[in-house]
This record gives sequence, structure tokens and C-alpha cells, in this order.
Amino acid sequence: MGAKSWWVYMVQTQGGRLYTGITTDPARRFKEHCEGGRLGAKFFRTDPALSMVFVEAQLDRSAASKREFALKKLTRKQKMELIPVDSTVL
Repeated sequence: MGAKSWWVYMVQTQGGRLYTGITTDPARRFKEHCEGGRLGAKFFRTDPALSMVFVEAQLDRSAASKREFALKKLTRKQKMELIPVDSTVL
């Protein structure tokens, strides 16, 4: 991949909900979501992040955005089928 790899990820909340996003650094982004504040997504203000359960490398930002869009259209069941059995990536 290029100098700056892009990733699509899913985070499971304490309540069991799934959040999908893109980033260049999954570990940093998960930490931002967990800490809250202005860097974390508003999504986690009412249901805190529990674990990053899915990470997938993409060639560039455009590919990551397209994959994110496709994942967001999936049903919960379809998303759960993508998550590895151990369900904790980070």
C-alpha cells in the first residue's frame, strides 16, 4: 500500500451497537472514541465504545469511503457475520 494506509473499522459499544468508520490509524481512532471529547464520534456519547471488532485495509481514502458506505448498508446480521469469532481486534 501507499505511504498512508486507510482502514475501515467497526467498533462495538457497551450496549452492543456497531459503529463503522474509516481512519489511517485504527488504534489511535479507537482510543479517541473511548476517551470521548471533541475527537471521538458523538455516537459514543450515549453508548461508550467497548472494542474494535473489525478492521479491513483499503488502498486509499476513496476505497475506504466506498467500503464504509457499503458496510453501513448491511443489516446487523450481515455485519456480525464479518466479525471474527474472538470479536476483539484492538
